[in-house]
Parts: sequence; structure tokens; C-alpha cells
Amino acid sequence: MNSSRFTWWQLKLRAIVLLLLERRVAAEAVFDEMLARWPDDPYALASRAHLRAQAGRNDEAIADGQRLVQVYPRRSAGDWFNLAFVLESAGRIDEAEAAFRRSLELDPKLDRAWYGLGLALIRQQRFDEAVAALKRNTELQPMSPYGWYQLARVHMDQHDPEAARNIIRHLQGFEPKVAAQLQRETGLAP
Repeated sequence: MNSSRFTWWQLKLRAIVLLLLERRVAAEAVFDEMLARWPDDPYALASRAHLRAQAGRNDEAIADGQRLVQVYPRRSAGDWFNLAFVLESAGRIDEAEAAFRRSLELDPKLDRAWYGLGLALIRQQRFDEAVAALKRNTELQPMSPYGWYQLARVHMDQHDPEAARNIIRHLQGFEPKVAAQLQRETGLAP
């Protein structure tokens, strides 16, 4: 192993230990050091973006995420998903939608990207497209209540209470609390 690679591993290990000790600021400084040496290092870019997003520093997290997908556009659907998630959190919905779609090009079975795309489409009031995205999410993750919940809400926005009622009935079988919440919010009985 050459000295540069050895140094990279030392820094990575130091960052991991700092994260385990919940010393996020110090870990971020290690990622800064890594990126000063290797400006396009995917591990350091992804890790620093994650820390910045956790700290609510969305603009900085977005910059790191954008750099990551610019340099490594096909490395990981997760990179695009993470960028999309932060973009959506920052209210940059059009950009988030594009990043969710890019994530799904790389991995059409990434259920959380379908969910995120559905949320982005809801925020744009593109309900028919949101229904399609959320249905795909529920196909991939049938026991997760989140996609079902949002799907019921969209059906209500589309003035289709029967479709929402069917989802409430479905949720009663495995997520009765979510079904009850939907009943309260929509006024629908199953």
C-alpha cells in the first residue's frame, strides 16, 4: 500500500472513531482534511454531505452532494437519492424531482426514491404522477405505512374517497394506528 493510500485509511478510520464518539465537528474536520488532499474523494464528499445535512446546513450539504454526483454520476443511486432528499428538505423541489428520477434510473427498485419522488410531485400538485410513484413505492415496500398514508392523502386531494377508504381498510390489517390517523384526518370510516 502506498503512503497516500495509507494516509487515506488513517483519516477514514479517525473519522469513523470520531463519529462513533459523536464528535461530529471533529469528524467533519477530518473530512475537510481528506478533501483538501483528494478533492473528489467520494467517501469524504458523501460523509461530509451527510454530516452537514444532519446539522441543518443544507446548502453546504447540497454543494457536496452535487459535487459527488457531478464527478461520479453513475457511482450510486444512493448518492442521487441523498442529494434529492436534501434538495427536497431545502424546498428546491424541481431539482429534487430530477435527482430522485436520476436515482431511479440507476436503481428502479429503490423504494425510498419512489417515495421521495411521490412527495416531490405532491408538493408540485402533480397528483396523477404522485399516485403512480407512490403505488410503485407500495409495491416495493408493501408493509411500510408511509407510502400508503401519502397515497390515501393524494386520493383525498383528487376527490376519490373510495380509493382512500380502501387504503384505510388495507392499513387496518398491519398498521392500525396509521389507519386510525387517516380516519381522523379524512373523516372516512373503512
